[in-house]
Amino acid sequence: MSQTAAPIKMPAIQTEDLQFHYDSLHALKNINLKIERKQITALIGPSGCGKSTFLRTLNRMNDLIPGIRTEGGIWIDGVNITDRSTDPVDLRKKVGMVFQHASVFPGSIYENIAFGPRIHGVKSKRALDDLVESNLRSAALWEEVKDQLGKPAAGLSGGQQQRLTIARTLATKPDIILMDEPTSALDPISTAKVEELIESLKEQYTIVIVTHNMQQAARISDFTAFFLNGEVKEFGSTEAVFSRPAHQETKDYIAGKFG
Repeated sequence: MSQTAAPIKMPAIQTEDLQFHYDSLHALKNINLKIERKQITALIGPSGCGKSTFLRTLNRMNDLIPGIRTEGGIWIDGVNITDRSTDPVDLRKKVGMVFQHASVFPGSIYENIAFGPRIHGVKSKRALDDLVESNLRSAALWEEVKDQLGKPAAGLSGGQQQRLTIARTLATKPDIILMDEPTSALDPISTAKVEELIESLKEQYTIVIVTHNMQQAARISDFTAFFLNGEVKEFGSTEAVFSRPAHQETKDYIAGKFG
């Protein structure tokens, strides 16, 4: 009796021989990574090592910079997004981004969440109300703001603003969420709340996070990539990278000897 072969599990993101240049600066060199679905992957390394540049290649944010050049491939769900036939607007809906500093829009808390769905064609007030509530709940913010949805988003605390930007990202229904040092401007209590939120989100989303905080990477990520001089020096499970690094540079960086 013949057996049906198990389906091959495709990674959420795969890069092959990825090269990236800012004019004459060779910023990324031969990046080959497979980022698994519904896992948290941390990108660590010293300043200027290429980790934020790499993060921004994943939704082509770097396209906005004059003089850049990309070589190699980045596959998301089997599609090479470096191909110029890929619509960056559609890509950024699928691959959301949360930045280092909370970038709330002018206007109310409600409008910050409703803006994206409205742009993408949601017109019903009831549907928008439901989206606002569900995404604020997903961002663990609903109970704190449900009675002040009409108030300016700028009046929220820094940690609340960052969770609001995460809720706004969720409102466009991405599959992947990129985070560029999302807690670096926050106090320890707010950082803990955002980390708890990030861990809960991996049940539904693939998350890639750049962080300089080694403790944070160890606490919340499933996989870790160590970048150095534009290369991925080491990649593996976070437990292995932190407890049994294969390279001396990784060990020294984690120990705080440089960076």
